Amino acid sequence: MPQQTHPLFRFKRLMQAAALSAFALLTGCAATGPNSASAKPVLYPNATLNRIGEAQGRAEVDGCVSRAQQAGLTADQKTNEVGRRAGEGAAVAGVASAVGALITGRSSDVLRAGTTGAAIGGSAGAVSGSFHNDKPNATYRQFVQRCLQEKGLDVIGWN
Repeated sequence: MPQQTHPLFRFKRLMQAAALSAFALLTGCAATGPNSASAKPVLYPNATLNRIGEAQGRAEVDGCVSRAQQAGLTADQKTNEVGRRAGEGAAVAGVASAVGALITGRSSDVLRAGTTGAAIGGSAGAVSGSFHNDKPNATYRQFVQRCLQEKGLDVIGWN
């Protein structure tokens, strides 16, 4: 007869699998698009770009990006969204789990329920924060756009 696995052990294995899946999802999904820090300037095909060509236009973009970085600017706005959301998730889930244990009459499990809820909520909050941590730096973008404008190139957006 096969040995029965304790429910807590099965729950732990399930949580490990969920954590690995979340990690794989985060590493596989880099934020892209016009509102991400990884966006690049889109040049309007004006007379200057038509004269110098697309390849030289890209080289000019790269040069302006380098100048912005040398000036100490970064493409992404530094935020603490991951830490903030992890703290919120830990606090909310920890308190909710502890209150749930009290309400259901499991007062001996309040501490364990609270810490388990805090761990799960903190993890969920950190994952949520990592999806919202990629914000573009407006000063960096303005710097790059002005640099390109001084070279006669028009930026019509970021993508």
